[in-house]
Amino acid sequence: MRPDALAPPDAMARAVAFFEHLEPAHLAALDLIYAPNARFKDPFNEVQGLRAIGGVFEHMFATLDTPHFVVTGRVLQGSTCFLTWDFCFRMRSFRRGKDQVIRGASQLVFDEAGRITLHRDYWDAAEELYEKLPLLGTLMRWLKRRARS
Repeated sequence: MRPDALAPPDAMARAVAFFEHLEPAHLAALDLIYAPNARFKDPFNEVQGLRAIGGVFEHMFATLDTPHFVVTGRVLQGSTCFLTWDFCFRMRSFRRGKDQVIRGASQLVFDEAGRITLHRDYWDAAEELYEKLPLLGTLMRWLKRRARS
């Protein structure tokens, strides 16, 4: 789709509903949200295709407790949508039982059918994740203080 083309009117609302209500059972219907050759990129993954994108979400559900997104802002221009969100979860391996939040944004590009062809997540892995880890967090916070001075 051309960047100046318009996404179907309900494309953004469908994407928001999908992410805010995402559960493992919904991954079977990924083709209703993503185009077959969609690309997905975040600080840890860069994949293409429904199977690979599904694998990213499957890994999320396998390694985290109660993962869910809360969309806090949205903008649609042409076929491109930007969402800001809070990703809430609990770590299984450490900080057991402590709620975690990662704040980030997603760029979504829709095709003529309203399916996502590009999904790019933007968030600061150092601040939002590494600083919260035992040992590594101490080092990351020290590096941050050094960079500011």
